[in-house]
Amino acid sequence: MEINLLQLIIHPSPYCLHFQKFYEKVIYKRLFDYFNNNAILNEHQYGFRRAVSTENASYILLNGILTAMNSKQMVGGIFCDLHKAFECINHAVLLEKLKFYEVSGKSYNLVKSYLDERYQKVIMSYNNGIQSTWAKIKQGAPQGSILGPMFFLICINDLRKLSPTGTKILLYADDTSLIVTSPNLENYEKQINKIFRDINYWFKLNQLVLNYNKTHYLQFNM
Repeated sequence: MEINLLQLIIHPSPYCLHFQKFYEKVIYKRLFDYFNNNAILNEHQYGFRRAVSTENASYILLNGILTAMNSKQMVGGIFCDLHKAFECINHAVLLEKLKFYEVSGKSYNLVKSYLDERYQKVIMSYNNGIQSTWAKIKQGAPQGSILGPMFFLICINDLRKLSPTGTKILLYADDTSLIVTSPNLENYEKQINKIFRDINYWFKLNQLVLNYNKTHYLQFNM
């Protein structure tokens, strides 16, 4: 008997939803074990991972700031917030990143089949049942899915490559903190401006949207 996964997603029943969750758990475990066992996940990612929390992220953040201040260095931070991060996960970008991390064969095909051929439409029940046509979904993790957090971790994982000398990037889910330290003001200003330009470019390149209203810069002083 063949099972049409697309049919299960569009017309779910209690049995279908149970099967879908089981399917997601299998993919999640395979992906997480692969990334974790091969030390691929960013060590400074403190969201959606076992045995780490906001307490760990806060400790690393505060320790870095206080250490720099005790060493008489300039130190400041850029605290970024992404706009609807899970809804902005681009499927094509995600699949390319899986290839980059050498996820292949059945594991890659499982993820691809999970993302492919998803459609949605809007039905206005309060307006004589007016509805849109079906549109193919090219981005976003399914709402309430088990895989959504893992997909996001994979998409944002290589953000760590932007971290030059004197800059530390800490991640907690879709909250990104950049701590910049420097022995003098001139170099500090160059670093803080450069990392902000670089991170803006990275987010745009990966089709993620920075929420400027909730993104803040703060310089720390004794």
